[in-house]
Amino acid sequence: MMRLAAVLAVTALAWPGTARAEGARLQWPVTPRPTVTRAFDAPAPNWNRGHRGVDLAGTAGQPVYAAGPGTVVFAGILAGRPLVSIAHTGGLHTSYEPVLATVRRGQVVTSGQLLGELVAGHAGCPVAACLHWGAMWGPAARADYVDPLGLLADTSIRLKPLGP
Repeated sequence: MMRLAAVLAVTALAWPGTARAEGARLQWPVTPRPTVTRAFDAPAPNWNRGHRGVDLAGTAGQPVYAAGPGTVVFAGILAGRPLVSIAHTGGLHTSYEPVLATVRRGQVVTSGQLLGELVAGHAGCPVAACLHWGAMWGPAARADYVDPLGLLADTSIRLKPLGP
């Protein structure tokens, strides 16, 4: 019983109540299920170099969809690259880049709704085009980057024992 309490305490720290997206899990932003060409590699601390998302193999012009319901908070050019960012209920934000947006800032989107089309030219992409898909909890100034693959509905969540 003591071990279960410890697991629940650790889970509460790792997944705070304010960070839940109303129990919803995300779906892939491109179909069919893509190959991950570059994995998540969060910097520690947040301001250091790292890879704050995953790169998904695609093709130029491929549709990109909202991974979950939310509100578009940015749709345009950022640092010379076309980007879409969505705020989801509970403090989660997802970003999609490079995407030529068909949505606009302030627009409410549903899970699976078209956001725009993938553009070729993502730096470091080993194929014709890659979608850089990112996720973070909390406000941008203090955001905690998370691996979006761990938020997918088809990703199993397993608790590991604390001891032998």
